[in-house]
Amino acid sequence: MNRTIYFFAFILVTSLFFLWAFLHNINPILIPHLKKACQLSDMQSALIDFSVYLAYFLIAVPAGFFMHKFGFKKAIIAGLVFYALGALLFLPAANARSYTFFLFALFIIASGATFLETAANPYIAALGDRKTAAQRLNFAQSFNGLGSFIAPLIGGRFILSGVEHSARELNSMSPAQLNNYLLSEASTVKTPYLIIGVAVLLLTIIFLFARIPEVNPGDADDTNSHAPATNFSIKVLRHAHLKWAVIAQFFYVGAQVGVGSFFIRYAKFVAAIDEKEAAFLWGAIAMVGFMAGRFLGTFLMRFISPQRLLSVYALINIILLIIAVSTTGTIALYAVIAVPFFMSIMYPTIFALGINGLAAETKIAASFLVMAIIGGALSPLLMGFISDHTGSIQLAYIVPLLCFVIIFIYGIKGHQVRSALRLEQTL
Repeated sequence: MNRTIYFFAFILVTSLFFLWAFLHNINPILIPHLKKACQLSDMQSALIDFSVYLAYFLIAVPAGFFMHKFGFKKAIIAGLVFYALGALLFLPAANARSYTFFLFALFIIASGATFLETAANPYIAALGDRKTAAQRLNFAQSFNGLGSFIAPLIGGRFILSGVEHSARELNSMSPAQLNNYLLSEASTVKTPYLIIGVAVLLLTIIFLFARIPEVNPGDADDTNSHAPATNFSIKVLRHAHLKWAVIAQFFYVGAQVGVGSFFIRYAKFVAAIDEKEAAFLWGAIAMVGFMAGRFLGTFLMRFISPQRLLSVYALINIILLIIAVSTTGTIALYAVIAVPFFMSIMYPTIFALGINGLAAETKIAASFLVMAIIGGALSPLLMGFISDHTGSIQLAYIVPLLCFVIIFIYGIKGHQVRSALRLEQTL
């Protein structure tokens, strides 16, 4: 492969990591915003995450089939089209102030992100030596971190109004006043999502005309797997290390989404921080830490094995969340803010460990790992249920705490490539 084409393809595909990071990290803004604009409970507002991660669960395998048949480039273009369409649907959703319409629009955006993520992760992993796939994915996902901190900053600046009426103030409004207030709140999403939709359409045009060479995932592997390229089925889960990676990814995404989605509510509960300040803290500190953690993690993997670093980071997050659920004020607040730094390497590391050695089965394995993102749909619902029934969003943070326990166990033992795969590769 021509080195210039290789480098250009790497840069262009890496740019996609920003898009799904933006989607996931705008949700902590949309959850309190639409909770206010559509008058929702905590559990109802968690359906925002549910609609996004349900799309990942339902679309991942079709996206994998599409990629398997038509290749990486066409899968990426399909994903960009869905993403742009969903963003533009936010405009009529805001006009109607329909929560169902908002959820549908988010489902379409997430369907596009599923195509992008299903294609981009194994593509980046295949662009080089299998032994450095985890480092390469962590480097590419460092740019995912860029979207992670920009999304809450943009959302806090242009979506959140900073107007938070009490229940008594809302009840004192006339029906016309209340309707006008709620419509004005819903309408703040229009301009940001119009810009997003247009920008993604422009990126789609670039991909249409760009040369993105197809790569064989087996090229990144120094072994010879005899699994046929057409073996696109659940049988891939016979590989124990992939099966446990899917489980670990389920709990990791549940932890990541749970920690961020209710942070604005959590900040107000434990430290009386208003929504705009909380959004700034999440974007400018927590998500900058997330991005920095990716770069540092990529560097540390030159000296520490990915699975060992994964276990250490999971243990640190367990300790931080014990502090978060057992204290209040600044200590509790900054314990949660510190969590993203240590969860930064987890998704790409689990992904790389899960597809290790699978060669021709990498594409279907990638689909199952993306399907595992359904954990991000269930965790916020459980947290919302706990909050609604106990009156404490702080107590709900025990859910991501338990998720990190599973990840710690995976890093210690579940990542191991079992002898069955090694035997299969020698036949």
